[in-house]
Amino acid sequence: MIHVPAEPVGRLGDAWRACVGTGRFDLALRRDYQDSLALIQRDIGFRHIRGHGLLSDNVGVYRPYEWQGERRVHHAFTYVDQIVDAYLEIGIRPFLELGFMPRELASGEQTVFWWGGNVTPPSSHREWADLVRATVAHLVDRYGLDEVRTWPIEVWNEPDLPIFWQDADQAAYHRLYETTALAVKDVDASLLVGGPGVSPGADDGWLARFAEFVAERDLPVDFVSRHAYTSGPAQHVPFGSHQTLAPAERLLEQFAAPRQELKGTVLGELPVHITEFNSSYCPDNLIHDTAYNAAYLAPVVAAGGDLVDSFSYWTFSDMFEEAGVPTALFHGGFGLLTHRQVRKPTYHLYAFMARLGDEVLARGDDHLVTRHPDGRIAVLAWAAAGADGHTVRLSVPADGDEVFVHRSHVDEERGNAYTAWRRMGSPRSPRPRQLDLLHEAAEPGRSHLRLPVRESRATLDITLRPDEVTLVEVEPVVEEAPPWWDEGRLLGGGPR
Repeated sequence: MIHVPAEPVGRLGDAWRACVGTGRFDLALRRDYQDSLALIQRDIGFRHIRGHGLLSDNVGVYRPYEWQGERRVHHAFTYVDQIVDAYLEIGIRPFLELGFMPRELASGEQTVFWWGGNVTPPSSHREWADLVRATVAHLVDRYGLDEVRTWPIEVWNEPDLPIFWQDADQAAYHRLYETTALAVKDVDASLLVGGPGVSPGADDGWLARFAEFVAERDLPVDFVSRHAYTSGPAQHVPFGSHQTLAPAERLLEQFAAPRQELKGTVLGELPVHITEFNSSYCPDNLIHDTAYNAAYLAPVVAAGGDLVDSFSYWTFSDMFEEAGVPTALFHGGFGLLTHRQVRKPTYHLYAFMARLGDEVLARGDDHLVTRHPDGRIAVLAWAAAGADGHTVRLSVPADGDEVFVHRSHVDEERGNAYTAWRRMGSPRSPRPRQLDLLHEAAEPGRSHLRLPVRESRATLDITLRPDEVTLVEVEPVVEEAPPWWDEGRLLGGGPR
């Protein structure tokens, strides 16, 4: 029995929903994307959204042309405005990632992803600075300085990897960072700029060398960013991949790494943002669709805010297309949602977090107990991923004579459309009736009961199945049935 104290031991921060990842920037022009994001915002409510390709050709910002024999550049923001407007309408702000390189400004032809994001340095740093300055100035002009000050601006994505930055050339990245950061600050010194958004493999001194460089050049840095994944090398199969996973604790170790590595440097006290995290980095790894993934990430989502200022789940939707258009309902990506708006178990983990209280009363390896301002108790509990189920027994503070207990369950059977999809025969494009059944299967299992209160306490026995994540909500019973009501007479008969 775990005795949960009546007095809080801390507060539950919201680093877990400070940001969420998305696919390439221009996907937000699609109606189905916007509908999916609205669903996420209704149930979870993220503050920021981050994705690739703001400056890539398919967004159309950088538009060189020739007039009267002279080369000129026009900066166009038609798509940028539509996307940011759509974000703000549903209460989510951009976390801007500056990249990739426009083709006609690039120094080479190397690209990443099937949609061809160019990952080479600019052929002209002057034109790159003009592009950054014009983009940021336009956003400030359209949305106001006070608003854009709340949008972190990250310089590039995983420049320590050759697939994302040509030759993983750190000196070339340092030059890009200097040019970019100074251009941002030219617009307004209060705007937030940072980086370098390195991969989990950047434990070879990338951050330390970045700190040395910005200190030597006295460059502005407002935050440090890093990514976190725990999967091994990809074992590819057609339209999919398999990987080993390190224990989930490794994610928390990666969260903690920037402050440890940068301790004593000019960046040591800055905010740290994990701008991507998940179990696997492969969008075609079906692990993302399983209850295992939710149970695996539960302790990370519950405790990550103790280590960093934000950590961004990569990504909110399978409408992502990093490795190409999805080949089937559950072959589409990292998302909390499929590209047909079917909620996955990890979606429910986040939705459960959104229903927790602000006060933390207790936390353990498999549970987090919170309280709302009105006194309601909300408990998140989980089974270790891949392990047997077990029971968490809690004694929680309670008012009144009885409490109403409402429980929402997600595991291999409940709140799990992937299991239903597999039993259907894994349809590549579910028919309308099949899709209806999958939406139904995605609903969490729910149960409820009344429990007695003794000496201002109620005892909760939370029995967890393998790979289960559950939310238990407890509130006092206020009995409003009239005194003559007798359930024993539902079928008639005299008074008892």
